[in-house]
Amino acid sequence: MAAPTQTQPRQTARIEGAEDEIFGYRIHVSTKYLDITRQKLELTRLPHEPRSQDWWEPKPQVESLIDYWQEHYSWHQHEERFNNTVPQFRTGFLAPPTSTQVRIHFVHARSPHPNAVPLLLIPPFPLTNLSLVHLIPLATNPLDPVTQQPFHLVMPALPGLGFSDPLPPTAPPISTTGEMLDGMMKRLGYPRYLATNSGAASMSPSLIDWRIMKHISQHYPDSCLGTHLISPPLTSPTFGESAGEWTKWTLARMFSSPVLGYSKEDFSAVQKRKKSKSEDKSATSRLVQLSGADYEPNTPSYALCDSPTGLLLYVMKILRTLSPKKELKPDDIITLTQLVWLPGPEAALRFWSLCTSQIEPIETTKPKRKPKVAVTVFLDNEDQSEQKKALPQPAYSPYSCPSWARKEFTVVHSTRVAGRAGFLSWDRPEIIMDGVRGLAKAVLSVDNRMQRLSQSGAIPSPQIIPEGEGSTPPGAPLTGTTARNSAATTVQPTSTPPGKTPSSSATRRAAAQSGQLAVGPQLAGGAPRNPRRTSPRAGNAQRQNLVSVHE
Repeated sequence: MAAPTQTQPRQTARIEGAEDEIFGYRIHVSTKYLDITRQKLELTRLPHEPRSQDWWEPKPQVESLIDYWQEHYSWHQHEERFNNTVPQFRTGFLAPPTSTQVRIHFVHARSPHPNAVPLLLIPPFPLTNLSLVHLIPLATNPLDPVTQQPFHLVMPALPGLGFSDPLPPTAPPISTTGEMLDGMMKRLGYPRYLATNSGAASMSPSLIDWRIMKHISQHYPDSCLGTHLISPPLTSPTFGESAGEWTKWTLARMFSSPVLGYSKEDFSAVQKRKKSKSEDKSATSRLVQLSGADYEPNTPSYALCDSPTGLLLYVMKILRTLSPKKELKPDDIITLTQLVWLPGPEAALRFWSLCTSQIEPIETTKPKRKPKVAVTVFLDNEDQSEQKKALPQPAYSPYSCPSWARKEFTVVHSTRVAGRAGFLSWDRPEIIMDGVRGLAKAVLSVDNRMQRLSQSGAIPSPQIIPEGEGSTPPGAPLTGTTARNSAATTVQPTSTPPGKTPSSSATRRAAAQSGQLAVGPQLAGGAPRNPRRTSPRAGNAQRQNLVSVHE
């Protein structure tokens, strides 16, 4: 595997874009486009699949899923659920170097509890935020808000994923994304917040999850007061990196003693992973097998943009490598696929390729002070006798002792969890919440600035302005596969003096800050933009008004 190359310094994103406006967001997929999808499914040609003990044989599962997708699955039911129960918004930023506007789609759910603190939760690549909406009640409304820290939850879709716009091809992906996410939190009225991964960072393709979280923690320490790292790709300390941490690790390992921040579980897990790695010779079993500097995204984009079945197989392969313990129903698998199929997978592939092909110079710079982190790791101590032998196998995740993070971070909380990380946000989401609550407890014990913001009522609660009282913003340039229209969302903060009408920018921001959604009607006669050609089998029709979003 070729190593990523280092690029020259580039500009970062400007957070002042589109007048700092935040728009409510609704999804609407036309019946015509769903019919075209069913036509493509009907015309699917599956390959012949010879029997083999070495390879995965998905054909029986694929055939049943295609039948279910055609005959029983209803996207409109899920669309209605997302629009009516999930507070969705989008806001724009100017990305370098051409000041292209990139609009980030996010979910913002405020907690009803006065002691809640802001939390930025980043979905594991390549999942989208709408794949994780089941985390909202766990974060915002725990059973006991006194002993279980509640959060104001913000979940973005990374650029190019879901309903977020893609980055320009010349924009540095990690630093630009980090700049936008930090700017988004500030724009929502959260000058200080916590952040967390939601999957094993060491299993992320091109380590995207790890690199984004590390960048935010190290380069925005005045706003991101702490981060929760899940299964980070840490390495044991060397003398050159940190003589003190190297000495602690050497002494603890020499005596196999639970001292100096290490535990007996650390030693056994490290030894087990070394043995597993030496026995596993196959690079093709990795989730990140396409991660190389020579990875070119356009070829698979043509295949996956044209074939819902091909994309379904790709989703199934990712799920197989994650090995979820809880069974996913056909409806769940197809919804995961639809959340990629409808906006189009090409931008996500290109984001992946950009992250694979370069290490940005800013990623190698050391911060002035060590950020506070909580670390959750997995001991991989469950029985592996039933593990699948055929390729692709469950993804390999090297064990990292939590104390290894002390080279670069201040570790304020650590958790060692039995088993593998797997599909963490699906199987054991409580582990995500336990880790970030441990972080919050440690940070708030020495820094109560977030708590004061929450209790002060600095963020106004909204009132919906009747139709016609707000101004309608002009549509922004649109990119990506979907054709979209826009409409205004206007919300009036209760703090507005009587008789005064707030500006559309202020009222939209108040709506997003409240985590409540109010969406106006679709603009009449809105012309679709950037239509794309469909399959010749669909009559070479252009994708006009097929997938639209109300803003």
